[in-house]
Amino acid sequence: MSRPEELTTMRHPQAKVHRVFELIEPIATVTFSEVPTEAFLAIGMRNYWDGYFAGRAAPLGYAPAEVVHAVFYNFADGEVARHIPWVWGKTTPEEALAVREQGSTAALRQAVGNLADAPELARVADLATKAAVSAPTEGRVLYAGLRALAVPTEPLARLWHTTTMLREHRGDGHNLLLAAHGVGGTEAHVLMALAAGMRAEEFGRVHHLPKAQLSAVVDGLRDRGLVDADGGFTDAGRELKERIEALTDELAAPAYDVLTAAELDELIAGLEPYATAVHAADL
Repeated sequence: MSRPEELTTMRHPQAKVHRVFELIEPIATVTFSEVPTEAFLAIGMRNYWDGYFAGRAAPLGYAPAEVVHAVFYNFADGEVARHIPWVWGKTTPEEALAVREQGSTAALRQAVGNLADAPELARVADLATKAAVSAPTEGRVLYAGLRALAVPTEPLARLWHTTTMLREHRGDGHNLLLAAHGVGGTEAHVLMALAAGMRAEEFGRVHHLPKAQLSAVVDGLRDRGLVDADGGFTDAGRELKERIEALTDELAAPAYDVLTAAELDELIAGLEPYATAVHAADL
C-alpha cells in the first residue's frame, strides 16, 4: 500500500492539474451567487442556505441530514439539519436540480457576456465534459451523484455542469484526505481561514459559531501543534495544509488522464477567459 505522500503517478504535471482547479472554481461557484439564490427564493426557500443545501444536496435525492452532513463534511454540527429535510417540503430534488442549473447558467451568462455565444465555447465544454465523465467514482459520493445526471446539451450549461462535476470530484477527494489526516470539518475551515491570512473568528463559514465552540476547535489545533499561541499557523500547521492541498491535486488528477497533453493545454487556455470574466464580474 502506498503512503499518503505517494498516492498516484500523475500523467500530467501537478501545476497544470492545479491550474485547472483554479479555473473551474469561479465558473462552477456561480451557483452560489445572487441569480441562483433568487431563483430558489422564488420557489419557497427561506434564505440563501436553503437554496444552497437544496441545490447542492439534490444529486443525493432525499438523503437525511445525517447523510448530507457526512458528505458535505465541513459544516458544523446541526447546520445541515436546519435545512434538510425542511427544503424537501417545499421542492423536490428534481426541481432543485433544474432551478440550480437554470439559475447558474443565467448567472454565468450574465458574468461572461459575449463569451456565452463564442464559437469556441462548444470545444471548451466538450473537453471539460470528456474529463468530467471519466473520473473515478470510488469514494466520491457527491461526484457520483452528479455523474448519474444527464449532461446538458447547451454549451454554457454544459460548461457550468461539467466544471461543477470536476469541482465536486476534487472536493470529495479533499474530504477523504482531511479525514485521513485527522482534520475535522470545522478544523478544516479554521485551517482554510489561516491559509487565507484570516483569523478563525473572521472567516465566514465559522465566524457565526458560539465563541466557546470556535475557541475549543482552535484550542484542539493548538494542542496538536498546528496553531500557535496567537491563533496563527505554526510551521507544522502550514506544512500540513500545503501537503493536503498537494495530495488533493494528486487525487483529482485521474479525471484528466483521458486528455492528451495538448488537450489539457487547450482546456486550460479555453477556460481562462471564462474564469477571468467571472472574477471581473464579482458576482
